Amino acid sequence: MTPLATSTLALGPEWLKPDTIIEWLGPWALVGLAAIVFAECGLLIGFFLPGDSLLFTAGLFVAHNSIKAPLWLTCLILVVAAFAGNVTGYWIGRSAGPAIFDRPRSRLFKPQHVVKTQEFFDRYGNRAIVLGRFVPIVRTFITVMAGVGQMEARRYLTYSLIGGVAWAAGVTVLGYFLGQFDVVKDNIEFMLVLIVLISVLPIIIEMYRARRAARRSATGPRHLR
Repeated sequence: MTPLATSTLALGPEWLKPDTIIEWLGPWALVGLAAIVFAECGLLIGFFLPGDSLLFTAGLFVAHNSIKAPLWLTCLILVVAAFAGNVTGYWIGRSAGPAIFDRPRSRLFKPQHVVKTQEFFDRYGNRAIVLGRFVPIVRTFITVMAGVGQMEARRYLTYSLIGGVAWAAGVTVLGYFLGQFDVVKDNIEFMLVLIVLISVLPIIIEMYRARRAARRSATGPRHLR
């Protein structure tokens, strides 16, 4: 029996639930996870995939030997997949340019996804490549936007690798160690929701800092009068 066999998750349709995906992949779980991570990080069609919760659940499965690969190998493969996905997305954007998003009526490439990602990228610059890993939708589109914006390749690849390690390895390791506690196994639905909430915490912190800086710059001249 898998560690999530008795859970009843409510995080989307059955086929998008992390435990369902991993159980369905069976002995090919690690290969399938790598493909999913690659698609979410580099292919525009992967924005709906459950990245954070899937990585956490993968770590939990490794802890209970439901995924046979050791933790270090699992993390290495997932980091490589995440980094390769970002590189692919970057070159898609750099090669195809803005024409990729010039389809306002497309059901897949919705304008609001692009706007949300562009605003995020404009606000956080280099840090957006790292922080964007932890934000659904942004994680998928920001790599292409970096290519469209002709971001320097070396700079992009550096921040992309940092983000890939922090996200793919970090969340998986978290799932591995927390998954060894019964309280986590017995409340996996709550834990997956919590992971999603925690994943946006860096963005909340950055938004707070940005607003505080803007407030200071707005009130600064008054003190000089």
